[in-house]
Amino acid sequence: MTTEELKETAEFISEYATCLLGSGVHTSRVLRNSTRICDALGVGIQMTTLSKTIVITVFDAHEGTSHTEVLSIPALPISFEYNADLSELSWDVYDNRMPLREIKERYREIVSRPKMSRYMILLLVGLANGAFCRLFNGAWGAVVIVVLATWLGVFVRQEMQKRKVNHFIVFIVSAFVASMFASLSLIPGWTPNTAIGTSVLFLIPGVPLINGIIDIIDGHTLTGVSRLINAMLLIICVAVGLSVPLLLFVKNLL
Repeated sequence: MTTEELKETAEFISEYATCLLGSGVHTSRVLRNSTRICDALGVGIQMTTLSKTIVITVFDAHEGTSHTEVLSIPALPISFEYNADLSELSWDVYDNRMPLREIKERYREIVSRPKMSRYMILLLVGLANGAFCRLFNGAWGAVVIVVLATWLGVFVRQEMQKRKVNHFIVFIVSAFVASMFASLSLIPGWTPNTAIGTSVLFLIPGVPLINGIIDIIDGHTLTGVSRLINAMLLIICVAVGLSVPLLLFVKNLL
């Protein structure tokens, strides 16, 4: 492989890996997928991941050449579609020995697909939180309140993210808005404790928590610990936003 081809391969693998990491894929899967593609292309790979940066070296053992790329990991929305489709792409490359040009075309096609409508996300997340409220024996009135509170909280979160507000502030404000609206369930028999508690479930960082544990178990300790620390900070932010309505209206729940 020529030096120019090696550089092009390294640039693509770096973009591919950062897309997966930014979309909430754990480090071991990213490394396996990237290694699979490199094996099909006849080159080796070494990868180092940090909390916000990835360092990838692609090398040709036969020619004794290498190329290193250092990229920032983008803060993308969690995407299980990227996880599945880009992992499938790595297997197609490995099984069919696709050329780099075709691999890049498939990759561009995957990442350019239309995203789910924000209004569909609002609808589904609201119904999910309402279902949790009912699952925890919430009254039907509380379920309605939770659905509306979740819609409001998710909308505020989307608008603040669109304006690139610091994500810790986003979590505090979203938790405050959702739980404050859920305080309308302070009607006798409407289970306000369940309503207020389930109104902020959409903010729980489940994927970073799971990925952090998986990374530590797989030996990617630095990345795993950083993910767990970030997740714990987000949970604290949710608690801060949630504490204000509890202190104002439901002191007996503290």
